[in-house]
Amino acid sequence: MARLLTAGEALPLLTEAAREAGEIGLRFARDGARVFDKPDNSPVTEADLAIDAHLAKRLRGVSSAIGWLSEEAGDSAERLSKRQVWVLDPIDGTRGFIAGNGEWVISAALVEDGRPLAGVLYRPTNGDLYSAGRGVGAFKNGAAIKANVGALAQTHTIAGPKPMFDLIRPGLPTWVERASRLSSLALRIAYVAEGLVDAAFASGASHDWDIAAADIILSEAGGRLSTFHGDDVIYNRADPVHRPLVMAGLGRHAGLVSLFDRVKD
Repeated sequence: MARLLTAGEALPLLTEAAREAGEIGLRFARDGARVFDKPDNSPVTEADLAIDAHLAKRLRGVSSAIGWLSEEAGDSAERLSKRQVWVLDPIDGTRGFIAGNGEWVISAALVEDGRPLAGVLYRPTNGDLYSAGRGVGAFKNGAAIKANVGALAQTHTIAGPKPMFDLIRPGLPTWVERASRLSSLALRIAYVAEGLVDAAFASGASHDWDIAAADIILSEAGGRLSTFHGDDVIYNRADPVHRPLVMAGLGRHAGLVSLFDRVKD
């Protein structure tokens, strides 16, 4: 087959593949997985590689019209000529997987024309499944989720690196607290989408595979993920690395972007 997919067609494929991948991850978590160092000194485990192979087997053959981008697979410029691309992180939060803290997810998305069309995050350690499709809504375990409403003045919790939090702390209400750090960036964004935290930041060097699925989930939950300048993140570029990001419900997102602009000024 050589055709593009709709969000409704992609979601069940992503969901089934992610759930199966989760079983593989749990097996390695139980029995142990060897850990290797990548050239950039970040860790990768046998579980990452096994899940990557499984996702490739389940998704790469769906349509020759869809490209491929995975953290644990060699990149190819071929994807740049495709309108749609599978974007996957076999384990987002590998350090959490190694530590055994349960803060890791399988992140799987379908990107179309540079923006996420459908995405799934599956957290095998507790069975939580986040999913969203463009125009379909965002869900956790089948129930609709919404990012917290309210302006910057109604913010109570923000997740993300402490240096970034400290940078804008003077402009935040005095009661705002920094939430505990999570091993998985995708899970941090999902927490914003379901209202567990009001907003979050990400430092530079996040990649397409870290955030694509979480981006569509947050967007469909009534929130927004953007650069510090307020620009949308564009996916499937030659360099899939992104600068620092801010994510929040629409009501406070603009206020946070404004705070960072003020700091830069």
